[in-house]
Amino acid sequence: MKDDILISLNSDRLRYSGVEIQNICHAAIPVGISAVIGENGAGKTSLARIVQEGWNFMTNDISTPAGRRLNIRAIEFSDIHSLSSMKTEYYQQRFEASMNDEVPTMAQLMGDRLDSDVWHRMAPRLGLDVIADKRINYLSSGELRKMLIANMLFDLPDLLILDNPYIGLDKASRSVLDDTLTEIAAAGVSILLLLCNTKDIPESAVSVLPMHGMTLEAPVKRAPGQDIDHYRRLFDHLFTPRIDLERLPLRSEPYADDGEEIVRLRDCEVRYGRRTLITGVDWSIRRREAWSLSGPNGSGKSTLLSLINADNPQSYSNDIWLFGRRRGSGESIWDIKRRIGYVSPEMHLYFRSGNNTAAEVLGTGLTDMPGAFRRITQQEKDKVRQWLRFLGIEDIADRRFTQLSFGLQRLILLARALIRDPELLILDEPLHGLDQSNKRAMRQAIDTITRQNGATLIYVTHYAEETPAVVFKSLVLN
Repeated sequence: MKDDILISLNSDRLRYSGVEIQNICHAAIPVGISAVIGENGAGKTSLARIVQEGWNFMTNDISTPAGRRLNIRAIEFSDIHSLSSMKTEYYQQRFEASMNDEVPTMAQLMGDRLDSDVWHRMAPRLGLDVIADKRINYLSSGELRKMLIANMLFDLPDLLILDNPYIGLDKASRSVLDDTLTEIAAAGVSILLLLCNTKDIPESAVSVLPMHGMTLEAPVKRAPGQDIDHYRRLFDHLFTPRIDLERLPLRSEPYADDGEEIVRLRDCEVRYGRRTLITGVDWSIRRREAWSLSGPNGSGKSTLLSLINADNPQSYSNDIWLFGRRRGSGESIWDIKRRIGYVSPEMHLYFRSGNNTAAEVLGTGLTDMPGAFRRITQQEKDKVRQWLRFLGIEDIADRRFTQLSFGLQRLILLARALIRDPELLILDEPLHGLDQSNKRAMRQAIDTITRQNGATLIYVTHYAEETPAVVFKSLVLN
């Protein structure tokens, strides 16, 4: 074996928990920083589980030059449950102060680690030092990811596997992560990144393992001095378009452009104890307008959206008008929610368990609440099938949602927000976790739905290139 090989995968087929990956090339994971790249559902997460936990399977021949099993850690950046035993019982819980008294702060969870040299070095760079007293239930998805990045620097293993670590991070934080990975590798820890977009391959990568259709291809080493953009383009062939934009379901009659003001916020503020999340926000949105909402991690974007989506009880103490009515004037939250299509990174938490199929989860978009499963009509079932055909995933309709890859789950949750043809679309990081082909197609689909259905749009992303062309107004939170 060569000195630059960390782990050799010697089996023609690698198996784990009923999943099989073809490995005719007998791929190897090198020392240093490398990446596994492929489309949603290619088998990247399954490969990571085999590398971490599949050594004892008799069908898997996995070896190392040293002849010993390595210390391997995998971080999926899923949610706060990976760091604590806290369980969020329902979607609006994080916005209700009285329900979060037992939720630990970041400082409480990190404990003595806050006194370490590692924390003092990394926390200011990641902006975590100023939010150490924030309850973890109130962390934005970007803040949570940065906390997990800082936490992984303690007790470093032989191999660290990171599943799509860049998604949800603002530009500055992505740069800090790149520097952090380089530091970790220099300390003798090898890193394996699971990526679904070629632009996420870092400058420091020494090799890429391509995957397609549950098949692991031969690793492609980066030549000395090779331009990183040219290297990234070598893997564009892995992303085969599945979404058929010609099949995009559209509303038969678009919403009228009557100039109605459907959202108005006047001097809005959200405060929990001594912490003010947003203050002094004024925002007016008229029907058929398309807005971007932007700002760094932790600036309050999700909190602001919770006021509009009827999730935050503090909406009643603010001057907020939705669809022509002031909040608290007799309307129920269901009167509001049935007119809104909503997706966010946090919504993924509420479909992490259960035996529901992909089709059933998509069908909940025709109800008003995450996790609300009810028997749907035949007409609604037909609409679900229509959307699955559009997405090119009708073959997985009856598979358990929890058994799908993270990217396919995200694709279904985005379609869930679109399926009811809502008047108002609130899309918070909607392309989060999608591969580059699905991102392009769904960006076009959102643009078409906004234009042809006459939907009003609020769109959040940290990547300017992901913003639909129809967006022409913006609100920036600092």
